[in-house]
Amino acid sequence: MPNTAPEHTSDSTTHLHVAVAVIVNNGGDVLIAKRPGHLHLGGLWEFPGGKLEPGERVTQALRRELDEELGIAVESARPLIRVYHNYPEHTVLLDVWRVERYRGKARGREGQPIAWVKPEQLLNYSFPEANIPIVTAARLPGRYLVTPEPGNNPQLFLSRLEQCLHGGVRLVQLRAKQLDGAEYELLARQVISLAGRYGVRVLLNADPELVTKLGAAGVHLASGRLLSLRHRPLPAELWVAASCHDERELAHAAHIGVDFAVIAPVLPTLSHPEVTGLGWERLLRLTEMAPFPVYALGGMRDEHLQLARSRGAQGIAAIRSIWGEWRESL
Repeated sequence: MPNTAPEHTSDSTTHLHVAVAVIVNNGGDVLIAKRPGHLHLGGLWEFPGGKLEPGERVTQALRRELDEELGIAVESARPLIRVYHNYPEHTVLLDVWRVERYRGKARGREGQPIAWVKPEQLLNYSFPEANIPIVTAARLPGRYLVTPEPGNNPQLFLSRLEQCLHGGVRLVQLRAKQLDGAEYELLARQVISLAGRYGVRVLLNADPELVTKLGAAGVHLASGRLLSLRHRPLPAELWVAASCHDERELAHAAHIGVDFAVIAPVLPTLSHPEVTGLGWERLLRLTEMAPFPVYALGGMRDEHLQLARSRGAQGIAAIRSIWGEWRESL
């Protein structure tokens, strides 16, 4: 079962270590199962898996649990997210892997109901609180496009954006700090309309009130705006993301209840070569403390995707490597 992350074994002295699977079929549907009514949190839906046995590796537990629960044999899986959750009696570590290749037809071998649902439909099901970050991770893509400044040619900007959407981009942050309020709003309307034709979500790096006014998918909070807030600025059905650079900002993002964060800069960038990057091991430590998915930003290219995931990230966020050198043609 190929993967790119260092594996962990069970360590019951510190927490209950549980292997969890987000199983995705060829149509992009995700498998969930209903907990039996007589169990703790019975009647709620969850992602399949179970606790590691002493000395067992995560992938071993994953393979064993999915065979026992669903009758499928895992062929390929990769790390998705690690979630720590405190219950009164113990702390649980949910070690979540995304399974995209398997043999067999999934069925509830222990009598549990199962369902295949579209990622966005996961919001229609009731999950234990510890599963909420997993629901978020299952709904997010591996790449997050941050737009460059639009410059003086908005039509060229929109044309390049459409190329990105046609190429598979599914999540966009409209970042345009050089525009005034009216200019940003006009461009945002055009971007939201264009992205809507591709089923792509747009997050506005702007005042959260503009999100509801324009019908965007959510807001991306710059670190300064993040730290100025004491509560989540939008309802649960809209996305709230944030830019974070250290433990303090991540802790505040968790306090107000963001859905995901971008951690930067992981590596030096062409725009700020003098800034020392956090590095891969610091990224790992920060993702371990975050109770939500995170993207790595700063010097990221496609070849960094697997490395970022091996350090606990959902994927990469980028401007240049996703957008391309579009400014050369202005």
